[in-house]
Amino acid sequence: MKPSGVDRVVLIQMSFYRFDNRYMTDMIARFPGVFSGVAVVDENASGLAATMKSLADAGVRGFRIHPATQPIDAWIGSPGMATMWQAAADQDLAVCPLINPEALPLIEKMCQKYPKTRVVIDHFARIGVDGKVRDEQVESLCRLAKHPNTYVKTSAFYALGKKKPPYADLGPMIRKVRDSFGAERLMWASDCPYQVDPGHSYEPAIALVRDGLDFLSPQERQWMLAGTAEKVFFRGL
Repeated sequence: MKPSGVDRVVLIQMSFYRFDNRYMTDMIARFPGVFSGVAVVDENASGLAATMKSLADAGVRGFRIHPATQPIDAWIGSPGMATMWQAAADQDLAVCPLINPEALPLIEKMCQKYPKTRVVIDHFARIGVDGKVRDEQVESLCRLAKHPNTYVKTSAFYALGKKKPPYADLGPMIRKVRDSFGAERLMWASDCPYQVDPGHSYEPAIALVRDGLDFLSPQERQWMLAGTAEKVFFRGL
């Protein structure tokens, strides 16, 4: 990250570690002001709100949610999800759905039900993961823009569309999302280490937003590369 000019990072809990977030929180403590975190917790466990508060005290500012093998409607409609979304609103934390496009309507319903909950959609909701960016899926994502506490991570370029640097084919989707949400609700992310799979590297991923996409103003680039993440994930750190 340093050769590309990045000096602060939001760490995302690795799925391999499941609900043990200690490696991430240890690094947040070891390097004050450098890292923030997005944790993973068991939404079916007792004391969920207290667990979220404890992790927030350790520098966590968001919580990744993912249906895994569960049916999407049963997952998002579970009592645990209700507790998470309400606790996130009460504690000024973010819920970060890692989802596919078909889950977007259900996320929209949750945004309507919990309007004070900050929501950060990961990786454009994986639109284009099969190689094709579909207009109707982009429209579904952009409908979330009417909820002012909803944000989008413009990220994982290596896994979307043509999946080839410099990732310029993703420009129209980024432009549409920018037009809907405004750059102040978008944030770039690398998705490292997955992003450094063969044929990909860190620098082209950030260069698309930093140097490419001529429809972005300098101020918009600043929001996407730093300002939005600072606002959402580095409060109080």
